[in-house]
Amino acid sequence: MEILGLILMGIGAIISIVYSIILIIESFKTSVIWGLVYLFVPFGALIFIIVHWDKAGSPFLKSLLSIPFFVIGIMIAGTSLMDPAGP
Repeated sequence: MEILGLILMGIGAIISIVYSIILIIESFKTSVIWGLVYLFVPFGALIFIIVHWDKAGSPFLKSLLSIPFFVIGIMIAGTSLMDPAGP
């Protein structure tokens, strides 16, 4: 079961990385300044997403799809490790 948990967490990581890259590209499409703010200023990404919701809203909401994969993967992997029978 640990393998299934790791696979689910991997799927969540891939979804998160893909949509994070899409958001970075959108910020640089807006302007170079927004791209640099997105990368280097604390909470700059959040500010960009709020200000440019029309462009960034869809990728941001799609990136939230990774959360259930992480949660379920952690629950499956965690319960497998706590199994008294052990591997």
